[in-house]
Amino acid sequence: MTPVQKLAGLVVLVLVLMASAAGVTWQVQEWRMGKMLAEQSGLHRGEMAAVSEAAAEQVSAEQGRRLALEKTLATSDQQHTRELSDAQRNQVLLRDRLATTDLRLSVLLDATDSASGCSVPAASGAVGVVHAARRAQLDPAHAQRIVAITDAGDQGLIALRACQAYVRAVSRQKE
Repeated sequence: MTPVQKLAGLVVLVLVLMASAAGVTWQVQEWRMGKMLAEQSGLHRGEMAAVSEAAAEQVSAEQGRRLALEKTLATSDQQHTRELSDAQRNQVLLRDRLATTDLRLSVLLDATDSASGCSVPAASGAVGVVHAARRAQLDPAHAQRIVAITDAGDQGLIALRACQAYVRAVSRQKE
């Protein structure tokens, strides 16, 4: 063997050793990087699981609050519907009693008001608690109109209370 061949063989040997060292180093780096990526992936999966669990708990809590609000509103609606139907039934009974003259509406007259010039006699009837109070009975048609006005007012007040209860329930839910 000539010295050039020896030198060429040595260069080839050094190159093979360098290539194999680079290959081994590459493989070790790949193992390290794979391990690091696996750890990061595990951490990421754990974080995502925690976020998903927290989101599921929040959705469950919101659903519970929504169902409670719906139940409260349904109960409130039933109560206000019952109040409205009771008020309407009472108004119908009052109108019926006025129509059959079972009941007569009357107003107190001011005995000290000399400017009115009203000489309506006091209503006769059973002895009452108020002595010497002068009263004038209303015409049944006027009484019916008054009852209709108070009926509309009662319905408006019941609707207002229902709206206020709804707003209170919804605003409490938002807190």
